[in-house]
Amino acid sequence: MAAQRRASSCRFLWASLSTAATSVTPWLVSLPLQWEEVSGYDENMNTIRTYQVCNVFSSNQNNWVRTKYIRRRGALRIHVEMKFSVRDCSSIPNVPGSCKETFNLYYYESDSDTATKTFPPWMENPWIKVDTIAADESFSQVDLGGRVMKINTEVRSFGQLSRQGFYLAFQDYGGCMSLIAVRVFYRKCPRVIQNGAIFQETLTGAESTSLVVAWGVCIPNSEEVDVPIKLYCNGDGEWMVPIGRCICKAGHEASENKTICRACPSGFFKPSQGDEACLQCPINSRTTSEGATSCVCRNGYYRTDSDPIQMPCTTVPSAPQSIISSVNETSLTLDWSSPRESGGRDDVVYNVICKSCGGGRGGGCTRCGDNVRFTPRQLGLTEPRVHVSELLAHTRYTFEVQAVNGVSDQSPYSPQYAAVNITTNQAAPSAVSIIHQVSRTVDSITLSWSQPDHPNGVILDYELQYYEKDQSEYNSSTVKSQTNTAVIRGLKPGAIYVFQVRARTVAGFGRYSGKMYFQTMTEDEYNTSMQEKLPLIIGSAAAGLVFLIAVVVIVIVCNRRRGFERTDSEYTDKLQHYTSGHMTPGMKIYIDPFTYEDPNEAVREFAKEIDISCVKIEQVIGAGEFGEVCSGNLKMPNKREMVVAIKTLKSGYTEKQRRDFLSEASIMGQFDHPNVIRLEGVVTKSSPVMIITEFMENGSLDSFLRQNDGQFTVIQLVGMLRGIASGMKYLSDMNYVHRDLAARNILVNSNLVCKVSDFGLSRFLEDDTSDPTYTSALGGKIPIRWTAPEAIQYRKFTSASDVWSYGIVMWEVMSYGERPYWDMTNQDVINAIEQDYRLPPPMDCPSALHQLMLDCWQKDRNNRPKFGQIVNTLDKMIRNPNSLKATTPLSSSVHLPLLDRSVPDFSSFSTVDDWLDAIKMGQYKENFASASLSTFDVVSRMTMDDILRVGVTLAGHQKKILNSVQMMRAQMNQIQSVEV
Repeated sequence: MAAQRRASSCRFLWASLSTAATSVTPWLVSLPLQWEEVSGYDENMNTIRTYQVCNVFSSNQNNWVRTKYIRRRGALRIHVEMKFSVRDCSSIPNVPGSCKETFNLYYYESDSDTATKTFPPWMENPWIKVDTIAADESFSQVDLGGRVMKINTEVRSFGQLSRQGFYLAFQDYGGCMSLIAVRVFYRKCPRVIQNGAIFQETLTGAESTSLVVAWGVCIPNSEEVDVPIKLYCNGDGEWMVPIGRCICKAGHEASENKTICRACPSGFFKPSQGDEACLQCPINSRTTSEGATSCVCRNGYYRTDSDPIQMPCTTVPSAPQSIISSVNETSLTLDWSSPRESGGRDDVVYNVICKSCGGGRGGGCTRCGDNVRFTPRQLGLTEPRVHVSELLAHTRYTFEVQAVNGVSDQSPYSPQYAAVNITTNQAAPSAVSIIHQVSRTVDSITLSWSQPDHPNGVILDYELQYYEKDQSEYNSSTVKSQTNTAVIRGLKPGAIYVFQVRARTVAGFGRYSGKMYFQTMTEDEYNTSMQEKLPLIIGSAAAGLVFLIAVVVIVIVCNRRRGFERTDSEYTDKLQHYTSGHMTPGMKIYIDPFTYEDPNEAVREFAKEIDISCVKIEQVIGAGEFGEVCSGNLKMPNKREMVVAIKTLKSGYTEKQRRDFLSEASIMGQFDHPNVIRLEGVVTKSSPVMIITEFMENGSLDSFLRQNDGQFTVIQLVGMLRGIASGMKYLSDMNYVHRDLAARNILVNSNLVCKVSDFGLSRFLEDDTSDPTYTSALGGKIPIRWTAPEAIQYRKFTSASDVWSYGIVMWEVMSYGERPYWDMTNQDVINAIEQDYRLPPPMDCPSALHQLMLDCWQKDRNNRPKFGQIVNTLDKMIRNPNSLKATTPLSSSVHLPLLDRSVPDFSSFSTVDDWLDAIKMGQYKENFASASLSTFDVVSRMTMDDILRVGVTLAGHQKKILNSVQMMRAQMNQIQSVEV
């Protein structure tokens, strides 16, 4: 406590007597010949003036002397310093027994100077006694004819005073003494600047033990960080117990022993409040005024939103160097060297622009079509190499290799590039697009196929490769054919075979087609087929035809009557019931395909039939519930070719599987919105049965986010969420309930446009599936982690339950594809939601977005926002990006059991490597090890500069590691405080 004290100050109210030989302001005495003013000597033989009394030989002494009127000036407690000497009674010859060596100090309060020689009376009442004063030393020596005094000094204090002023009185009652000097004062704590705050001069309290609180005011250009800001003034006029502090604002630094906050000079900046000094502007940046919080980049230099403000401004890279091309028929490899100048950044990537040039020297060049393949990709190449294939034979091309970095999109100029011209050679034929099944028996299958789109010469023959689906491709067999048909014999009854075909020219074999699956007939199917054909062979053709027409007419009439008369069908429990009173006039209303007596009729009404010759399958990209998912091309008559996604129905399907497979197409075909996946058409009249949709280059949203963890700005993520909400608003307005809204069912194209897809959850309500995402609830299959409580308990699916699911999607997006509720079991999730637990905000999630999630997770579905309101809310956030800057602190109102799961506790990991894996930053293990960051104690002290030195260059990764380090530091502090 003593270390916190500050020097005190005294303010004199009155002083009398002096060491001068002349008289001072006279005092009043009670009676003549009591106290008198005389000269004497101090211990050093200096002449002094004193008030003296020495009537020791008379009994019953009562000698008084008082001061003039003293104003207290607001002081509550007064201090009196008295210098005096007292004669030793034993040194006086023949002194009576009444001799005293003490005297009394009194005071009397008054609002004005009203005292006279007789008022107030010379007695203890109304005077108030302060104390009896005794001398530490008395004198008895007499030398050189004068008295040599032993001077004593005593200080007494009194309070609490309430009047405007007071008098002091000294009473001698039988002693021989001298008053040499009297000093009257009060104490105060002086004006001081401490902890960045100004504390004004403060008087001490009424008691010696009083502590008077003084409130501080922040010095100019500083801000409170801990409140309240105060000091305590003790009875000795010393400051103590500082509480709170102020620190300099952004753009200002502390100087002159932290007594002022000075604006950062030109060329320096300070980004946030704190005790840190101003920083010099990074390279290629400057300030426009004093007190800058950031430095602006000079012309031609830029900084991305994710770049730290301490980072130098950078510029665009120069062109790549030394392009080398290697042509092989209709493919080539391009290699190049890094740019001479990277622009000061280490995130340089490359884009390759392909242009096809016409014949002749003056022929123009146009962008290459989508059929040209780039491996590993065309844009964003991290390595200076690319393989290009699927070029046209004997064609001249120009390839431009651009170098871009993180600030290239801010430059008004196009990226610098290096170009190379090449001409392709004779090429092998392109791949066969599709294989058709012409017929089948128990041991053979007859197939046909179309000629390759780009034969690149005369087709010499075809090679057909096949093998059983359950066997390895290495056990395949081949058949050669001079035409585009072949009969494959010697097959097993009822077996599924995989077929691929390729063409050959003088340049060699082309690529194999995509894999197609066909099944031979079983013995039962073959016998049944023959029995069905026998009556037609032996019967009358005319009679059979008449009979068949009659039967068809009767069936149609009966079906229609049944359709008009029925009130319910076998699909009643699958219908989605809605109230259409709120619908806008002219708005389409969704029609459930299961309400059709013949589901095939719904497919014909809502989905366009596409001839299989227009479809070319390129490659298998995934597996669906009913078959494979492929990418390919669709070329409709009089329309340009387009890339599409193709879902196929596997061979050997049942009629129910076919109906369920096509039901998704009859649902999708009713929708037309930029944020809902677009149906191009179906193939139902050929095998395999297909659903064809637009192609989404980046696949499902959850996988795409996990692959690009930390690479998007908050505005980009909100833009994705806005697109999903817009699509769901459209579906909701059509009275369609999705039931399975999740990031895995959102597809993303190359422009980051998100589209709602996968409209097949209704089958999960009946089918038995082993997918762990879908868990039984009341006899159906439900994605528990994404489903509203009322839908889990009562199968009450509405647009409000879709809003709940949308809140989970928001959480998935902001956590870059994290699994909702982490490793909790589905039953744990149900219990947690029932106890009002909600998912905490993901790392760096803006508070406004997490609040919107919580609104979507209202237990009462009537309190959840509508999708239209969600779209409007997100639009406001996008228009006002500042609303997205505030993030939710860890000490939010979310219940801790779930919150703890979102913040990895470092104490649960044995090594730093385990911790890095937990925060998905395992790629930096070697970096940490090389920098000797092998203990949590060392890691917890890391700063942004340390993270940069370790070699973490991606802004998203920097932020994730820094936040995790800060959490680790907070957890350590909490553990230490608990131990203390």
